[in-house]
Amino acid sequence: MLKVGQIAPDFSTVDQNGQPVSLSQLLSAGRLVLYFYPRDFTPVCTAQACTFRDAAVELSELKANVVGVSADPVESHQRFGKEHAVAFPLLADPERKIIKAYGATWPLIGNIRRVTYVIGADRRILAAINHELSADKHLRDVRSALSAAG
Repeated sequence: MLKVGQIAPDFSTVDQNGQPVSLSQLLSAGRLVLYFYPRDFTPVCTAQACTFRDAAVELSELKANVVGVSADPVESHQRFGKEHAVAFPLLADPERKIIKAYGATWPLIGNIRRVTYVIGADRRILAAINHELSADKHLRDVRSALSAAG
């Protein structure tokens, strides 16, 4: 995982609508909650997306936007987002370039880890969070990091 204080690696990919997205573009709107998850439609991943969806207004008031990333293709993200009313971008990373750049894989086995980063507008990592089985803990830690950063 990346460490607090490091510069977040830039990236470009597409969202669930096939629209190009880059880190620079996302940060132009302010701070970013960038979370990595293993797979669309699985129980904990669905809970995590819905937890962030339900907290979107609160996170916006804390001057942060949410973006999810997994290795699933655009079509899966599109179905997942529609089925669960996810309004924030879900980024497709089938080649796992972003996932690897952010250290969101388990060493040796390469499976995707449930990792959340809070990134400042200056690309500095404000928080690095990993709770494999608790979406609520991710949100709690995100709230804490955003509040502490002001």
